[in-house]
Formats: sequence, C-alpha cells, structure tokens
Amino acid sequence: MPKLNPSLRTLKPEIRDLLVAPDFDSACNAISGYGARKVINLLISFYCHDDPLVRWRSIEATGRIVSWHADENMESARVIMRRFLWMLNDESGGIGWGVPEAMGEVLSSHKALCMEYNRLFLSYIQPACNFLEHPVLQRGLLWGISRLASTQSMLVIPVLPHIKPFLASEDPYHRAFAALIFGNTRSAQPDSPAVELPADIVDQLCRDNAEIDLYEERVIKRKTVADLCGKISGSLRNNL
Repeated sequence: MPKLNPSLRTLKPEIRDLLVAPDFDSACNAISGYGARKVINLLISFYCHDDPLVRWRSIEATGRIVSWHADENMESARVIMRRFLWMLNDESGGIGWGVPEAMGEVLSSHKALCMEYNRLFLSYIQPACNFLEHPVLQRGLLWGISRLASTQSMLVIPVLPHIKPFLASEDPYHRAFAALIFGNTRSAQPDSPAVELPADIVDQLCRDNAEIDLYEERVIKRKTVADLCGKISGSLRNNL
C-alpha cells in the first residue's frame, strides 16, 4: 500500500471511528465531505482491517460514496471503478481483498455505473472469461453478485448457470451466498425458469447447519446456511 501522506495519516483514525459510529447515515455524509477521490484510498485500506465491522462498513460506505460521486462527476467515478478492475488483475501484484464486495455495492447503488460495468463484474464468475480462482475472493464475488441481484436481478439471470455449482461447494460461504443470489433473483423474477432449483438441492440447503459470519443490518451476525435459506426457501421452492 502506498505510504500515506500526513493529511491522510491524520484522517485515517477519524474515518475509522466514523465507520463504526451508531448513525451510519450521518457518518457516510461526513466521510463524503472529505471528497470521494481522497477518502476512497482510506476506505480501500480498511478492506483488510482486523475488525470485520470496520471492513464491512467500509465496503458499504464505498458503495454510497462512489454512487454519490458519480452523480456529480461520472468520469471521476469511472476512474475509481477502473481502479477496482485493476486491483483484480493479476498484473496488479495484489489480491484485491474486498474489491468484489465493493463493486457489488457500487453497482447495486448506481444504475448508470451498473449499466457500464455489470458485464465486467459478472465476468469474474464465468470460467471462460475473467474467472476468479481464489476461494476467498469467490466468497466476496458471490456476496457482491447477491447485492446486484437484489436491485438488478435481470442482469444476473444469464450467469446463474455459473452460480449453481457453488451451491454444492465445500465452502459454506459459497453455498450461502449462492443461495442468496438465487433467492434474490427469484424474488424479483418469479416467473423466470432460469432460477429453477431441484427439490433435493433446496432441501439440502435448508438443512445445512454450517456457520458463517454475515454482515446484515450493519452488524456482524453468526448464521447457518440453513438460517439464510430459511428466509429464501419460499422463493426457491416456488419453482419446484
């Protein structure tokens, strides 16, 4: 990570405290007041923070602030999006922790950016395209796609065949987030045959007691895969 200049070094603990403040809406407004291009570097630095609440709130704050910034300066927001794409490129020399989640937040928050970048974002789940092979990055990508599916489900339907294998993954995060993608898509597109799942898969997911840590309602909650599927099983079962 580049060495922070004194002004950013001074600002970093202030941003960190704002991210965990009780009034998250006001905190995001305060953070955005420093300028999106300035604070985005700090928000990215928190994607690897030891405190998972700081990490996830920095991701959510990124979605809001980049979306607001795009309304004022679309080209500048594109620069941020291109940076995210670069961070997921092998040539960047890094791993890109937190970037798929942040991209999912941005695209679910801003329609114009979504229309420009959704194909690139979804290409990371497609084996013939820019497939992300790292299992932990795949967790973040699946979560990001579930966020996108909650607001732009039609865009996600074409990649559902690539999501389906993750329902049987050994990684419980893969199974949980893949199920959320199907559930979110089904809720928005109840008549689409693309989201059909066999009864045995749905039943297995609904009995899956493997635990994950989920960012929900701006806190970290311990959930089982079955807990998540309990919320969406109705929408999944509608196609049986």
